[in-house]
Amino acid sequence: MEERLCSILNEVGGLTVDAGTLGPTDNLFAKGLTSFSTVTVMLALEEEFEVSFPDTLLTRETFTSITSLSNAIRGLQG
Repeated sequence: MEERLCSILNEVGGLTVDAGTLGPTDNLFAKGLTSFSTVTVMLALEEEFEVSFPDTLLTRETFTSITSLSNAIRGLQG
């Protein structure tokens, strides 16, 4: 899952570094992710993983790291 997530972050996240070089808990906002790009990332994740982010997950904490995004997706997948 993390490889697919990193690929999406590289494609639409607007990061200043390759997401594949980040640690699982590195702060994505410190690496260039913006509130605007989180929307694009969310839409790409919804399509890739066939999930829908509820309003309760549309928080800065959800998009803070690769781990937090992975946990959110796994939770949505049940």
